[in-house]
Amino acid sequence: MGEGEGSLLKELPYLEMGSAFMIGLAVGYFLKKSFKLILILLGMSVVVLFVMESQHLISVNEESLERTVSVGISYFKEFAFFLKERLSRFKTSGSVSAVAGFFVGLKMG
Repeated sequence: MGEGEGSLLKELPYLEMGSAFMIGLAVGYFLKKSFKLILILLGMSVVVLFVMESQHLISVNEESLERTVSVGISYFKEFAFFLKERLSRFKTSGSVSAVAGFFVGLKMG
């Protein structure tokens, strides 16, 4: 191993983990980043709705908006639960590692 390779491993400690951990890490990281993207898009959409309402172009039904967001949140929770459960079905030792990677990925994202 060359000098550059050793310093790279010190900077990226997760490269020494097993493949199940890396899969869980990638899934958790993806989930967190996708949630942030959904929040950005949702926020932008709501701001556009509010601006259009202030210009008297539309009328916003707040109850319907809250209900729609609530349904979207429940779908996202179900998707996150599905991913965690799927990772826990890895072979015995890999399942613990994959779920641990999933939670580390959520923390990192």
